Amino acid sequence: MTGPDIPAVDVSALNALHLPVEPGLLALRLHAAPSRDGLFDGAWWPHSRDVQAELPGLVAVLTEHLGSIDRVGLDADAWDGLGEPLFVDGRLVHIDWFPVGDDTVIVTRGDMDHFSLLVIPPEAGTDEAHAAMTMATHIGNTESGQQILVATGIASPTRQRTSTRHEVRGA
Repeated sequence: MTGPDIPAVDVSALNALHLPVEPGLLALRLHAAPSRDGLFDGAWWPHSRDVQAELPGLVAVLTEHLGSIDRVGLDADAWDGLGEPLFVDGRLVHIDWFPVGDDTVIVTRGDMDHFSLLVIPPEAGTDEAHAAMTMATHIGNTESGQQILVATGIASPTRQRTSTRHEVRGA
């Protein structure tokens, strides 16, 4: 599933304790078991905030592991390149935007099956990103995205805001 616009994906790293951080690899961690305990179902560390560069790889690997992804919800203020249609493997993936914050992406499979991923800011350091991904995917985690980012030193406490799930709106 690689191509000029889709980064190579090291699928074996999805549930590893330490994901490889090399150019071109998708840094993603999902819960090993299908437990819906905790606020997050996984964590994702994109290379940039460019929707067209980052989302195709994420959607491709999630489709491989979760099934067909129909929608991706994100904070429009935190991402570049919104407004262009997103096609992954010839399928249109709808992009919704919501006011939750730039620390969460919600992917939708089917009509109402939502998966919430913590988004690690692209500029985060390797150790901090791994720590945040581990916290987010810990079964039973009740910390919000911003609380995790602050606890791992990625965000400062002054940037902390309340993250709650809102109804998705958009395209």
